[in-house]
Amino acid sequence: MQKRTLGNTGPTVSTLGLGAMGMSAGVYGAVDRAESIATVHAALDDGVTLIDTGDFYAMGHNEMLIAEALRGRDRDTYQLSVKFGQLRGPGHEFGGADGRPEAVKNFLAYSLVRLGVDHIDIYRPARLDPAVPIEDTVGAIKEMIDAGYVRHVGLSEVGAETIRRAHAVHPIADLQIEYSLLSRAIEPEVLPTLRELGIGLTAYGVLGRGLLSGHWKAGQFAPGDMRAYSPRFAGDNGTHNLALMEALREVAEAKGRTVAQLAIAWVAAQGEDIVPLIGARTQQRLAEALPAAELKLTAEDLAEIEKAIPAGAAHGDRYPSAFMSSLGVGN
Repeated sequence: MQKRTLGNTGPTVSTLGLGAMGMSAGVYGAVDRAESIATVHAALDDGVTLIDTGDFYAMGHNEMLIAEALRGRDRDTYQLSVKFGQLRGPGHEFGGADGRPEAVKNFLAYSLVRLGVDHIDIYRPARLDPAVPIEDTVGAIKEMIDAGYVRHVGLSEVGAETIRRAHAVHPIADLQIEYSLLSRAIEPEVLPTLRELGIGLTAYGVLGRGLLSGHWKAGQFAPGDMRAYSPRFAGDNGTHNLALMEALREVAEAKGRTVAQLAIAWVAAQGEDIVPLIGARTQQRLAEALPAAELKLTAEDLAEIEKAIPAGAAHGDRYPSAFMSSLGVGN
């Protein structure tokens, strides 16, 4: 596994990271704890060093799962990226964001205990709190860096202006945001801003939450699968977007690759400052995804992929309407 450095000030991590959200219930349906832990072990053994989680993923369950999977591993052999600030209710409902400095420190204290570590490598607000200046939130993380509990500041799902304001308080290592062949809204303004300031990008949703995996079929929703409420998977939108995937599959198979590998490799090919996060929940899906790290796409390859799925081709918002207003950029 090759390495990439997140921005001018961030850590050096594996070319691909592991997104752990789907390993907890309430996201994509039922989960298998043993298989999840085995998948984390397999990722680490294959050279993946960056593991991404959030303190609100299944209300702390995800962090405790990661802690179990990392038990006995040398702390210097992996990096933890943790999102905080999303409020949840006992019925798993979302209740907005909390970016107050005192809340930052509270969330961090709980995450350190659940993860069983003495520091977090990249700590980031999951969403912008409209009631709290981003300068205050980042300032609180900076205090935790000075105290030794955090190594780097990250951001998530914010726009160019917020990035600039945050970076003026403390250097930002990376922005985590959705980026894939189906979600390219960051290209006009956000991505150039990151590169101007020397900030890296960790891209989630690189397979469009399964639309570009090559395995999902229309209406294939397990109980508890949040995609049942996603506009991109609904009705005619889902049919249209699956047709885009099939066009990409033709390109992939002509090259002896899977559609998932080609979709991941496309994201990685957009710049050495980009680290795709792979949301594999099983060892089988992980094994399929990892070869994308070594796949080098030529200009001709990229042109064929662009023809199969042009920018803006996807139908439907990437989140339900109630969540779109919390995003710094759209689709």
